[in-house]
Amino acid sequence: MLNGFKEFIFRGNIIDLATAVVIGTAFTALVTAITKSLIEPIINAFAGPNAVSGLGFRLLKDNPATYIDLAAVINALITFTIIAAVVYFLVIVPMKAVSERMAKAEEAEPEADAEEIVLLREIRDALAQQNG
Repeated sequence: MLNGFKEFIFRGNIIDLATAVVIGTAFTALVTAITKSLIEPIINAFAGPNAVSGLGFRLLKDNPATYIDLAAVINALITFTIIAAVVYFLVIVPMKAVSERMAKAEEAEPEADAEEIVLLREIRDALAQQNG
């Protein structure tokens, strides 16, 4: 069991996974900053000039804790869509293309015979020549 774990660690997949997490976290922070700083103010502009808190409403007028922030929800949807699109087009599509190319290359290359099989065929052919 420990040998399997050691092989997993040293195979390189863990490094790829750690790199992906770090880059994903940094990219998420970047997209969140862009949507909060650029897109959310544009969404809040649709609330009108009298709205102080942006696009949203309170369930109870006297209780600020009941404020439903629609701009934050729209912002989260936009952030998710951007991140999902980037992951799909920059990770999934290229990996799919690479795996398809590798599959085609494996199909195109004939499987090489093992050295023992080649020797056995030579022996068979030599015996067939001697016998007949």
